[in-house]
Amino acid sequence: MADILSPMIFPVDIMLKGREKAIVESIEVAHGEPATWGEEAVRDVLVAVLRAIAETENPEMAREKQVVLHGFSWIVEPTSEGQVVIGIEIPMGAAVAGPFTMGQQELDALIGRVLRAERQNMVAVSTIH
Repeated sequence: MADILSPMIFPVDIMLKGREKAIVESIEVAHGEPATWGEEAVRDVLVAVLRAIAETENPEMAREKQVVLHGFSWIVEPTSEGQVVIGIEIPMGAAVAGPFTMGQQELDALIGRVLRAERQNMVAVSTIH
């Protein structure tokens, strides 16, 4: 029998360019606690955060619109409580997701692998041999 992980719910502070106040959203991913995350879970977290930024700017946006993990800046930073947050910046604004109970280097490496795989998939789709 497969293990069923409880959903992970985490806050995301979103600040859109040209707005004076940040908005806090709650995001849920079906991957359990961060210590159990692999690349699929981290990809889902990144997609959910990017969707939350877009939906904050345009609430009419289709919920299942395709998200490509390309064209944004990110960083994993420690908190004073020994956890980490993910900072993401895109042209329309920025977000800080977390905190997560996970090592900074571990999460940073996972995000790096996810983004490299995404780039490889984009090249494979657009390459004709």
